[in-house]
Amino acid sequence: MSDATAASVSGTCRCGSVTIAAAGPPLITMACHCRECQRMTGSAFSLSSLYPTDHFQVTAGEPVPCKVGAQTTHYFCPQCHSWLYSQPVGMEQLVNIRATLLDDAAGFRPFMEVYTSEKLPWVNLPASHSFEKFPPMDAYPALLAAFAAA
Repeated sequence: MSDATAASVSGTCRCGSVTIAAAGPPLITMACHCRECQRMTGSAFSLSSLYPTDHFQVTAGEPVPCKVGAQTTHYFCPQCHSWLYSQPVGMEQLVNIRATLLDDAAGFRPFMEVYTSEKLPWVNLPASHSFEKFPPMDAYPALLAAFAAA
C-alpha cells in the first residue's frame, strides 16, 4: 500500500546495511523541529512514525545505539551512520522510525509537528496539530484517536 495504513512497511538506511520493518499502521506520524533533530538530519526537521516496539523489527544488520541526553536512545547504521529510529528512555514499548527511510515515505505525512518554538521561519508543514514543545501527556490519547480516525 502507498500510505501509513499499510499492513506492513519496510525501509533501509542509505547504504542498505540495515533494513527495518513494521507491522500495521503507525500510532501517529510527526515532524520534529527541535535543533537536535535539525542537526541529526542536516535538514529543517525530522519526520517520524511511532510504532509499538513489538510491531517493529530490524530485519538485517545491527544498528548502533547512541544516547543523546537523558530522554532518548537513537539508533544508527554502523556503516553509513543513517539515523534509523529512536526509543524514548522509560518508554521502550515505543519506537520512533525515521519515516523518510521507509520504502514509501510519501504516505507518512506528519499529522502533528512538535517543537515549533525552534522551527525555521520558512518552514510550513501540512500537520493537523502543532505544539511549541511536546504535547502534554494527557493530550496523547485524543491525538492517537484522531490520527487513527483520519
